[in-house]
Amino acid sequence: MQYQQNFFYLCKTPLSAEGPEHVEIITRAEDSEDFPRVFKEFEDLRSHAFNDDKIYSVVRADDIYELVRTNTEKSAKELAYEKAEQEIITNLQHRVMQDGDANAKGILKEVYGIEE
Repeated sequence: MQYQQNFFYLCKTPLSAEGPEHVEIITRAEDSEDFPRVFKEFEDLRSHAFNDDKIYSVVRADDIYELVRTNTEKSAKELAYEKAEQEIITNLQHRVMQDGDANAKGILKEVYGIEE
């Protein structure tokens, strides 16, 4: 096995994502010294989804942000989508139940095969 360097990738997965190809790589940490910059950006991007008690709430998220550690952009997109998928479903189901969101209902049906 040949050594491959891993990086921390900051990824954005929209609620309408249908697969890893819809994940966007925002940035990556080039080395350990660069990690605090990427982590700060990760926290800033997720800040809108925190409730009054400063607890992250997936149902408040507009996009799902993930910080993954791997060796390629392709792998980062796959990992980010895999990690985000359940949060996306939860968010969309909440939007359907709370607001009757037709767009969220359509995504659940077409992408995930879930009838609400």
